[in-house]
Amino acid sequence: MEVRAAFRLARVGLHLLWGAATVSVVYPWIDIRFRRALKRRWSRQLLEMLGIRLKLGAGRTALPARGLVVCNHISWLDIYVINALTPAAFVSKDDVKSWPLIGWLCAHTETIFLDRGSRAAAQRTRETMIGYLRSDVHVAVFPEGTTTGGDRVLPFHAALLQSAIDAEVPVIPLALRYADRHGNPSRAPAYDGDITLWQCLRTIARTGGLTADLRVLETIDTASCHRRELSLHCREAIVWHLGQRNFLSQTDVSGEEDVANIEPQSFTR
Repeated sequence: MEVRAAFRLARVGLHLLWGAATVSVVYPWIDIRFRRALKRRWSRQLLEMLGIRLKLGAGRTALPARGLVVCNHISWLDIYVINALTPAAFVSKDDVKSWPLIGWLCAHTETIFLDRGSRAAAQRTRETMIGYLRSDVHVAVFPEGTTTGGDRVLPFHAALLQSAIDAEVPVIPLALRYADRHGNPSRAPAYDGDITLWQCLRTIARTGGLTADLRVLETIDTASCHRRELSLHCREAIVWHLGQRNFLSQTDVSGEEDVANIEPQSFTR
């Protein structure tokens, strides 16, 4: 088990370096469509290296062409699970930029950083999100503002959804959970409490047999909708689907490759 975990971690380290080299050398010479294709493939490869299968729920398995993606938040890994489905620009807390290598990759792959506690920064972030959304770029947020162990969904910060209303695009809720090889909920990927990024990564590599179950829920129209009402609707839909016995999904997409975008922490309500 330890040997396999070490091998996985070594592959992930090389994969991060490969990603940094690609962003540095290749990105400046290719258009946005190919950048997103590379991001999607890179994310799927990362999941495969960690021994994680990506499965989608029965029903809708693709996102609408435009909209704000809203998901419950368990781990830093959520970012790559969503990117493996469709590339998105993520809203992230500003201190992610200080993470070794991962922070640099985030900063150069459409991440929208947010300074905590700053109204001016929140306004700039909102305007950037609106710009992306109006350009038909998926923007992804985690409105809980922090991670959980996957056993609950915290109240949503409603202000994070205001950009969808202002940009006049729909909200696309996603319900995510991680399961072990027997289909039971797994805490292995949880990045909560006092755990460090390295400890979380090592736990994932040691566990094996993990599945990231992702369900695309019904799109929510934002016309004539208040952000508080919108946030409650999104949260209720995600909570309901996470509680269903048949949540384990049917469609394995781990091997697919296709052209199809890191974690917000704080907007003041």
